[in-house]
Amino acid sequence: MSTLGNLVRARTGLGEDDVDWLHRLVGEWQLVADLAFSDLVLHVRTTSGSWLAVAHMRPTTGPTSYPLDVVGVERPTSAAPRFERAVAEGRVVSEGPADPLTQVPFRRDVVPVRHGNRVVAVLTRETRLSAARMPSALELTYLTTAGELLQMVSEGRFPFPGPVSDAEHAPRVGDGLLRLDRTGHVVYASPNALSAYRRLGVTGDLLGAHLGSTIARLSAAPGVLDEPRGSAALAAVLRFGEPRESEVEARGETVLLRALPLHPGGEPRGALILVRDVTELRSRDRQLLGKDATIREIHHRVKNNLQTVAALLRMQARRMDVPAARAALEESVRRVASIALVHETLSQALEDSVAFDQVADRVLAMCAEVAAPESAVLVRRTGSFGELPADVATALAMALTELVQNAVEHGYPEGSPLPGDVPGVIEVRAERAADVLHVEVVDDGVGLPSAFDEGERARLGLQIVRTLVASELRGTLVLGPNGARRGARAVLDVPLAVT
Repeated sequence: MSTLGNLVRARTGLGEDDVDWLHRLVGEWQLVADLAFSDLVLHVRTTSGSWLAVAHMRPTTGPTSYPLDVVGVERPTSAAPRFERAVAEGRVVSEGPADPLTQVPFRRDVVPVRHGNRVVAVLTRETRLSAARMPSALELTYLTTAGELLQMVSEGRFPFPGPVSDAEHAPRVGDGLLRLDRTGHVVYASPNALSAYRRLGVTGDLLGAHLGSTIARLSAAPGVLDEPRGSAALAAVLRFGEPRESEVEARGETVLLRALPLHPGGEPRGALILVRDVTELRSRDRQLLGKDATIREIHHRVKNNLQTVAALLRMQARRMDVPAARAALEESVRRVASIALVHETLSQALEDSVAFDQVADRVLAMCAEVAAPESAVLVRRTGSFGELPADVATALAMALTELVQNAVEHGYPEGSPLPGDVPGVIEVRAERAADVLHVEVVDDGVGLPSAFDEGERARLGLQIVRTLVASELRGTLVLGPNGARRGARAVLDVPLAVT
């Protein structure tokens, strides 16, 4: 099934700003469908002049008019006279024939969708007349509010500009609904909204109460005159016509408010307040934050312990008289330190991932420090590793340490300076594609031995790299000469979707 954006771009001449406006409308229209007890279908005019359905929303508060999706259904202009009339007159046009497919009587309201000073689409509200509801106070409030929002759609006043609300956590019609007049007094409160405010400590009926003052009494601590966020948000909605979201906390309960100003025809008519009890959700959020802090503290302690181990190994190395033993201990120090770098980065981040560029730069600086003074080596990075999962970052840091250290020690051995006594250069190149990380360690040193065989028994460092690449990174490692140039090249490919 093609998406709204693909259909609009492929079949119409609308620009990206118009596409974004339609996306914003579709992001908000579940609210309208629920208030109207109706299906909503978005139609755009194609380049050939016909009307194409590009999006469809069913209500959660009542039966649907269309059990099957209507996206992709196309109707010629001659079969949609009220579409043309709604566009020409810029207002809502109603019709009520039987559905030609199901013969079920329904009411259709055709709403022009205005963006700026142009009508860019039409929105149809499809209501099954056989499923008409009794006009209870709740349903009358819902239907009246839906009509006002649809009028605002035709005037380009809805959806609202600014950030789009988080659809997953935002309150919905069924969670609780309040209707305010233009002065901020409650003229209707649904049963679920009343229940939410009862849990906050509201006694008596909300009907006729000033909601901002009610929230202020609930939220403000004794002796504090500062206006709480909830009542301040309502004031902004009524005074300036700006949608707002806020939370009200009282008696250990948390209620999320989403306030939408209603001003069809440019006339302020109050606000629609959607209410959701998010006490359990906020409790889980606090628990997760506590666990995140614990995990970061664990990473911090692991880093400290690894640094302690590295310091002990370094002290032991200084006491060694055998050069080979001292070199082995110093290599162990660098391996432990590279792991500690990853844990240090994790201890500073909320996510279980690592911005690996800073880790790589510190690893390269550490490796450059051990180059022999007679053959100074410049180690540098090009490209970016990006964000990597913690387990991939740890293994890659160790592999990178070994590859660069190997290039330093064997590409520029002591007593073998480069021609012209110029410093050697080891370059680490990182290139990240959609599903693979490509890393090259390239040097301009003496190159690989003439009898080098990658399959033969290697030094410990190269054995470590091969083990890490095969078992931890699920990648591949290729060693070889640096093309036609002097030096060697190690090529490492790591799949990013490691399972």
